[in-house]
Amino acid sequence: MSQIDKKAIRQKFERHERDTGSSEVQVAVLTREIEMLTEHLKANKKDNSSRYGLIRKVNTRRKLLDYLKRTDNDLYRKVLKDHNLRR
Repeated sequence: MSQIDKKAIRQKFERHERDTGSSEVQVAVLTREIEMLTEHLKANKKDNSSRYGLIRKVNTRRKLLDYLKRTDNDLYRKVLKDHNLRR
């Protein structure tokens, strides 16, 4: 699997210059990692360790989105729209 460019993702979704931990940035990075793992698992159906990692990443993203929904509903809707996520 190839590396993702986390720096470019951060620059697109950051709140301020050194923002690495905000929920929007984390969701953006996780979304890209989930896309990469999904493509990998289409070609490698028996790679169960990657499947486990994918499930963990999806659950982490779900928890972050639940947190965003609880705290800032407008930002939550913007993040869903930016990443084309269904909830």
